[in-house]
Amino acid sequence: MADTFSPDLHAELDAGLTALDLDAPSLAPPLLAYLALLARWNQTYNLTAIRDPREMVAKHLLDSLAMHPLLDKITVENGSLADLGTGAGLPGIPLAIAKPGLQVTLVESNGKKARFMREAVRQLGLGNARVVESRIEAFAAPGQFDAITARALATLPLILELGGSLLKPDGKLLAMKGTYPAEEIAGLPAGWRLESVHPLAVPGLNAERHLVVVGRDAGNGEPLRA
Repeated sequence: MADTFSPDLHAELDAGLTALDLDAPSLAPPLLAYLALLARWNQTYNLTAIRDPREMVAKHLLDSLAMHPLLDKITVENGSLADLGTGAGLPGIPLAIAKPGLQVTLVESNGKKARFMREAVRQLGLGNARVVESRIEAFAAPGQFDAITARALATLPLILELGGSLLKPDGKLLAMKGTYPAEEIAGLPAGWRLESVHPLAVPGLNAERHLVVVGRDAGNGEPLRA
């Protein structure tokens, strides 16, 4: 189905991947296969409010991949990432495609979305991704993940309340946010501290994006704002 996309869509994805320092020739085909499946299922199951595949390139694929450099260390170590409330698999499936060494767990309570993701993982042959159909707070995997992430899910305090227990002692929350979330950072619960905030440039998207990194409070040190 990827071949049915317009040349403009192909060009936009290739340019965006290149701008993100990712290998467009190897990554574009599986990303387009995922996009084709998402667009097809979206016609029946309303998995995402964005209906236009070309619009999905920037707002779904490239937006999800913009955080990929922050996962390099975990990926090299074959580490684990839990994508909480992932919906149709964003950012988890694009990241699993781009980072084969990263072990991605896609956590989603909505049955339709979980079924879609299982089919996507099967069709794409993603041996490094698995789907867990569960509410975040009911997912019993304490201390098992090097990182958790969430995209447009909830406030930082609520994400930590629901899923903070999933992290290893030195694990990190990598939260995808729009504008700099000053109030959410100020409201971090006891035992957690801001480690850094990274402004992200998403090709084709004229909007603010920040990746907020939160870890357990070791009692010293100052947070960094990149």
